[in-house]
Amino acid sequence: MTGIEILPATTDRWDDVATLLGGDGDKGCWCQAWRGVEIRGEPRPDALRRQLAVNEVPPGYLAYLDGEVVGWAGVSVRTLTPRLVNSRTIPAIDELPVWSIGCFRVRPGYRRRGVASALLAGVVEAARAAGAPGVEAYPVDPGGRRVDVAQGFVGMASMFDKAGFRRVMDTNAHSAGLTRILVRLDLTG
Repeated sequence: MTGIEILPATTDRWDDVATLLGGDGDKGCWCQAWRGVEIRGEPRPDALRRQLAVNEVPPGYLAYLDGEVVGWAGVSVRTLTPRLVNSRTIPAIDELPVWSIGCFRVRPGYRRRGVASALLAGVVEAARAAGAPGVEAYPVDPGGRRVDVAQGFVGMASMFDKAGFRRVMDTNAHSAGLTRILVRLDLTG
């Protein structure tokens, strides 16, 4: 699919963020679960809104097609993400402040049309422009089988393969009953 525009999630795009992530109201993920943020009574939407305002690296990127928001990729710096720093199932391979992609969300009607690939390319481009040493993610490889959307939020390894990421290791984390793979694209040297 051509014509997809990728933009950082910012406070002025809050309505678009809510369109993508707000389907379950305050009880939804709001891209907080994988961050491991201690919320202490703060509703998840409020936590994300705060992150939009203060994080140097945007907590997500939005995909637009013909001016309509159609996708989201959750992003964080690995070394600043408590759940990744303390993970027992997804080990750090080094201490570099790589950007981590934790999730993708594509609106119904736009799936299997290249939105996630466009988001991935946009995140890589933004990371490169920001001087990040690399980008990593933790997708699954379903081996050609279909994966339920609710479990495929981590992305498919083949999409990362096509984008030039290298498969570093199988992790002890799982999604859809499949092993999540640590993949990395080095952006320096």
